[in-house]
Amino acid sequence: MARAFAEIAFTPGVLAEQTRQGTADSYGKFLTDEAEPRDSLGPNEAAFIAQRDGFYQATVAENGWPYVQFRGGPVGFLKVLDEKTIAYADFRGNRQYISVGNLKADDRVALILVDYPNRRRVKIWGRARIVERGDDPALVARLHDPDYRAKPERAVVITVEAFDWNCPQHLPQRYTLEELEPALAKIRAEMQALREENAALKAAADPRG
Repeated sequence: MARAFAEIAFTPGVLAEQTRQGTADSYGKFLTDEAEPRDSLGPNEAAFIAQRDGFYQATVAENGWPYVQFRGGPVGFLKVLDEKTIAYADFRGNRQYISVGNLKADDRVALILVDYPNRRRVKIWGRARIVERGDDPALVARLHDPDYRAKPERAVVITVEAFDWNCPQHLPQRYTLEELEPALAKIRAEMQALREENAALKAAADPRG
């Protein structure tokens, strides 16, 4: 945990609840000038982001309601442009444009990226700007994987304000089919070898030769 995260997350209401619950002393140190800011992505964060094929994104509506949706794509579709900037190509979906509309009214955004097999996750807070494809086709093309069969309509460019690595407590271990494939391929090969061995043994034991 670091100062940039605490300055965003520890509102007066949160601080009051920490005091009531007896945790204020534990977390107060993150609001001091001596605390590490941690508002710029480093190599560990960049590598983690590059391995993800999706994340949860929260925006805020003009009526104050939060809106959370899952954004998915090919591995690495959320790209680190520099230590303060991440971006992704926004693909055509159900055309409700809730996140886009929210971000044009309030640029604050929060992301949660999860590595389920290794039970790791990182939270990112930032400010987003929408770049329509017609306004900067080169940027949208740079963010889009041409092998991924989806049409990008725009880019979402996020300036990182803070990030925090979450503890793994209560985070389940889950695997996608792609993540399971190496283990499944080994099992399939072993099963095929056993079938062939079984067939050979049956043939050798057949008295008819």
